[in-house]
Amino acid sequence: MTSTEVRFVFDSTNAALWAEDVAREAGIPSEVVPAPAGSDAKCDLALLTTADRARDLHAALDSAGVAHRRWVEAD
Repeated sequence: MTSTEVRFVFDSTNAALWAEDVAREAGIPSEVVPAPAGSDAKCDLALLTTADRARDLHAALDSAGVAHRRWVEAD
């Protein structure tokens, strides 16, 4: 992952796939990728988007009611 990318992690596969649908419907570029090691996600999937669209994706997921959290890589 680069500093221009942001990952959101989920506690279920259903939530991750729902998030992908929400992003697509909102026109936010995203990609389902493996959840990062150490993210404590209960699901093996994450949603990757660009850093400049992360705030939009967070808002869209909140609005749709998709439980998620932004994963920040530890230094």
